[in-house]
Amino acid sequence: MPNQATARALEQDIVSRLARFFPEATPVRIPIRLSRTQSNGNGKVNGKNGNGNGDPAVREPEGESENVFFQETVIEFGTPQEVLFVLDRPLQFADRVLVESNDGSLHAEAFVVAVQYHLERTAVAVRFLKNVPNWIVKS
Repeated sequence: MPNQATARALEQDIVSRLARFFPEATPVRIPIRLSRTQSNGNGKVNGKNGNGNGDPAVREPEGESENVFFQETVIEFGTPQEVLFVLDRPLQFADRVLVESNDGSLHAEAFVVAVQYHLERTAVAVRFLKNVPNWIVKS
């Protein structure tokens, strides 16, 4: 199992390089599920006029837009407005995603604000579309 420890250290190093651009970033380890969101062009994401925490206000007709599962990963660094993680699939600047923690405590839409491409991994920073109170607590 030594390869797992090496891979884990490399991922953290990749994200820590991106975290230098976010002075408020705090190291965290939060498993998440990431979904790519599809905008239908009218300012609504995923057919919702939500609050950024996934609470729908208005539903669009089926087929207008949907969440597409992307990948499970771990938030390595966070600020009150952003989360940073590594993926093995590429995302691009301004892509929209839904970030959901495995325990359900975090459920928020976000958009990509920074990307660093590496050989087989991509370090990504996303910013929440709306304020997500108390998702990260500093001691």
